Amino acid sequence: MTNYGQFCTVARGSEILGERWTPLVVRELLCGSTHFNEIRRGLPRMSGTLLAQRLKKLEEMGVLRRIQGDSNPEYQLTPAGEELRPIILAIGHWGAKWIGSRLQANQLDAGFLMWDIRRFAQCDKFPPERRVVIHFFLNDARQRERHWWLVVSNGEIDLCREDPGHELTLVVEASVLSLTEIWTGDSDPDREQEARRLIVRGSERDCRELWRWLGRSVFATSRARD
Repeated sequence: MTNYGQFCTVARGSEILGERWTPLVVRELLCGSTHFNEIRRGLPRMSGTLLAQRLKKLEEMGVLRRIQGDSNPEYQLTPAGEELRPIILAIGHWGAKWIGSRLQANQLDAGFLMWDIRRFAQCDKFPPERRVVIHFFLNDARQRERHWWLVVSNGEIDLCREDPGHELTLVVEASVLSLTEIWTGDSDPDREQEARRLIVRGSERDCRELWRWLGRSVFATSRARD
């Protein structure tokens, strides 16, 4: 752990939260992930060994507690961890406002994008009387990350890597960059469709409802506009 050698609480707080990946681990916990594999789904480029180290350190510092369940342990934020919520959100809103769409190729991550869409989709806005199945085809992603299925039924949302075999409601084809920029608020569906970077297939009604169902990233409203 970095030691700045100062009594200043900014320095001492940064010694804990400033370590690589730690703010993102806290982000995942704040987003509701409680099991190791759930946290890893939101951090697909972080090794399991390093994640275990960061969770242990956060437990030692009183930011989270580890609760041993019947099978896998759960990680829950303590009151000290919950007080990080406005700090993590503020970093995200600042980044959305002042860094915005300056995405580099190595910052695009199909797996994290789809996981983020899954956990923030507006479940209460989907039609309750029928199952909705959305097939996402990310045409420039790595081969094993090109196809995703979002299944919404009975108030539950699942994200599948394999075809679940249900009748499709919509098919969404886009590049990873295009869908990312729609999700973050740096672009909009109409613009992407006009540029042929986004294609949505399905009934007219469902195509119209798609973005109301999915919503946007929690930080999309902070995007700096010209």
